[in-house]
Amino acid sequence: MRINPALILSLLVGFGSIQAAEAKQTEESFEPADGSQGYRYLLHLPKGAKNGKKKWPLLVFLHGRGERGDDLNRVKAHGPPKFAEKKDMQFIVVSPQCPKSDLWWKPKIVAGLVDEVIAKQSIDKDRVYLTGLSQGGFGTWATAAEYPKKFAAVAPVCGGGKLEWAKKYGKLPIWNFHGDADRVVPPKLSRIMVEAIKKAGGKVTYTEYPGVGHNSWNKAYADPKLYEWFLSHKR
Repeated sequence: MRINPALILSLLVGFGSIQAAEAKQTEESFEPADGSQGYRYLLHLPKGAKNGKKKWPLLVFLHGRGERGDDLNRVKAHGPPKFAEKKDMQFIVVSPQCPKSDLWWKPKIVAGLVDEVIAKQSIDKDRVYLTGLSQGGFGTWATAAEYPKKFAAVAPVCGGGKLEWAKKYGKLPIWNFHGDADRVVPPKLSRIMVEAIKKAGGKVTYTEYPGVGHNSWNKAYADPKLYEWFLSHKR
């Protein structure tokens, strides 16, 4: 039988398009039961996640101040949602958007969103991870301080927190990132958090990139070791 090369090409292109479509993210929304303002969010489901046969790890990403608003496409600018838009990730990825009116992430709303996603999707409750950059880095520190038992590991990037939170993290694995040339959020804010957690007997790893400014998230989220590190931890 003679095979038409053009037909093969069209099938391959079509198959690639289907794969890309499956890897893209859907727009969802979370409304708290108490009627307070919730978050709209991007949801990435890896290929096969819809059949419910497997429990998947959940990665929650909190963006920076520049991505606030009501256009979820802005959230795709950096980090996990940027990668999830282009390829299939081995996590269910949830990327909420902070409203323009909010200067900071609200830990209670983030935690409520996590609970709702766990209830709706096929997620391994012992492999829930949290990360965020800049404003989202602060939000990661804050949310983990209030809900340390909800997460298996967290990774704040170029953020900061309150020193009194150090004891609240307990043995929660933390990998913190910052650039030593950051003039927006000084690296000192990460350094003092790391030292406080060490003194409190916590589990923290710190990576400081020499010569890197505020955009330390580029290096942090492009490193496969970060995702391997997440997956190495269970609650």
